[in-house]
Amino acid sequence: MMPWLYCGLGLVILLLAGDALVRGAVNLSLRLGVPALIVSLTIVAFGTSAPELLIAISAVMEGADGIAMGNVVGSNTANILLVLGVPAILMRLDTSKCATQKNYVYMLIASVLFIALAFVGVFTLWSGLILLAALAIVLGGAFREARAHRRNRNGNADATDDLEEIEEADPDMPFWRIGVYLVLGLVGLPLGADLLVDNATIIARMYGISETVIGLTLVAIGTSLPELATTVMAALRRQADVALGNVIGSNMFNLLAIIGVATFVGPISVDPEFLRFDLWVMLAASLLIFPFVFFKMDITRRWGGLLTGLYVLYLWVLL
Repeated sequence: MMPWLYCGLGLVILLLAGDALVRGAVNLSLRLGVPALIVSLTIVAFGTSAPELLIAISAVMEGADGIAMGNVVGSNTANILLVLGVPAILMRLDTSKCATQKNYVYMLIASVLFIALAFVGVFTLWSGLILLAALAIVLGGAFREARAHRRNRNGNADATDDLEEIEEADPDMPFWRIGVYLVLGLVGLPLGADLLVDNATIIARMYGISETVIGLTLVAIGTSLPELATTVMAALRRQADVALGNVIGSNMFNLLAIIGVATFVGPISVDPEFLRFDLWVMLAASLLIFPFVFFKMDITRRWGGLLTGLYVLYLWVLL
């Protein structure tokens, strides 16, 4: 039981440390005069992906490439089937006001690019640079679009409005508290990642399960919990745009940033099973939400049940 307990402890530490790092980094940036717009596009986005990033880096250093790849591919599949499915069962998601078409297309392009690079058989430093270059292009476009939107808003809008969009923002937070958040985040993330990866590897060996499957299931579901919590709250508040945007944005960062940065630590080999099955499941899951994005179809309870059922079926096939 100890490896399972240590896995759970590592996951809890990761989630809490990731939240602490985001809070600390956001408020330090705002106190130093960095615009809220830039903070929301960069620090918050990267900070919420910090647990996945640290897991990938730790896994590569431990030689557990299957966990690194499985975390990214499994998280993306879980984000669509589980993270959209469960909230839709609780509350119908009205997508009529969602304007996520452009980011959805970017996510599909990122998925195809990721799959193409995976067929080389190993993600090298050059593969990572290609992924990060694609991320820079997406971020640059989002930044220009956000600036144009801000200029076009009526004169009553000001920086306070931008701050309200960042949940972690507290312009009055004292520097000592910011420091505590940063230290907790910077210490907790590598500690949690090491605990989770080391003990997930032990579990895989104990039960004769491949590291790839552990990455696709245990690790992937665990790191998707923050997205699930955010999406459930968005559904209960009837904010379908937040729910859909959260999933699309998270998937894009997982594909381009996580493996892209991890290749700086070392090459990441691709298990042939990914090429035969899991990458195509991830792409098929991404295509499933096409009608909700482009035709503004509501994600009803029936659709939510179908998405969740497909994810359960996927887990059953894996295990």
